[in-house]
Amino acid sequence: MKLLPKMRNWLDERFDWDGMVAPLRKKTVPMHRLSYWYFLGGITLFLFIIQVLTGILLLLYYRPGANESFESVQYIMTQVQYGWLIRSIHSWSANLMVFTAFAHMFSVLFLKAYRKPRELTWVSGVILLFLVMGFGFSGYLLPWNTLAFFATKVGTEITGQVPLVGRPMMIFLRGGEEVTGATLSRFFGFHVAVLPGLTILLILVHLLLVQHAGMSVPPKMEAQWIANPSLKREMKFFPNFLLRELMAWYVGLGVLAALAAIFPWNLGVKADPFVPAPAGIKPEWYFLFMFQTLKLIPPRVWFIDGEVLGVLVFGLAGLLWLLLPFFESDNPSRTKRWITGVAIFALAYVAGMSIYGHLAK
Repeated sequence: MKLLPKMRNWLDERFDWDGMVAPLRKKTVPMHRLSYWYFLGGITLFLFIIQVLTGILLLLYYRPGANESFESVQYIMTQVQYGWLIRSIHSWSANLMVFTAFAHMFSVLFLKAYRKPRELTWVSGVILLFLVMGFGFSGYLLPWNTLAFFATKVGTEITGQVPLVGRPMMIFLRGGEEVTGATLSRFFGFHVAVLPGLTILLILVHLLLVQHAGMSVPPKMEAQWIANPSLKREMKFFPNFLLRELMAWYVGLGVLAALAAIFPWNLGVKADPFVPAPAGIKPEWYFLFMFQTLKLIPPRVWFIDGEVLGVLVFGLAGLLWLLLPFFESDNPSRTKRWITGVAIFALAYVAGMSIYGHLAK
């Protein structure tokens, strides 16, 4: 028992440990009936950590290359002890991370947590969501199976529809005119080096912004607390809220382990660039709403190609979504109404088109 105080003193002498944790001891978290939504950001971070750890383990055996990728993943799943479980956890945690990132974004929107002075916190969070979707897109190709190959081909073709810069972007992503081993090598580099580096850097910025501005309180509740300070309830971040967050991580780990063990991730069939695409091929669920929308747009809308119009609309929507906090008007009630309407429409559209795309043949 005497070892722990000695270790603490040793750390304090060299790193000023007490000074480092002092902000955590002073930090408080607002307590109200919607406080449970605060856990979503931490759960998303936890799933990202799982992604990094399991990804490192998979890298010990994975070999990028059109002639080796499928076989190396197959070896991981059949020959490496618990390799199938590690890959399944990696794949399931990726999907859960996208889901919790979307849920966190919409919870921030509905709770009005993007308001001044937290505009940059919202911007960094939306960019993190885009990076998370980039992880999904780049990682999908790495097993080099049939579905991933043709989904990547379709996805990069859609990128090529962007006016002026589309075709150079498509060639850059593919490493040539077609999806080949060069595409796989590039996606591997994005997935294990470029995107993790950018994501870790932006996570640190995001956490610093959250630490600086503090946790947001819904406007109506904030007004009540200002009018009657006795109603205000807060909890210390360390250790009270942190312990609750760790319990949420524990529950998340249980759900993740159950999904990975009961529904192991399949490998599929090795990609063959010379065979036609399978009928009814679809992207991952988090791209399905965009994919289905582009399918429903007519080939020509006035003088514009339908796919080009769809890509432009989605690009503009993404930019407006990123800048949403800066469109606040001087009338808070008017701002609340139209932003809430936008949030409800966006959630209903993404969910509805995703379900429709899943059921459509």
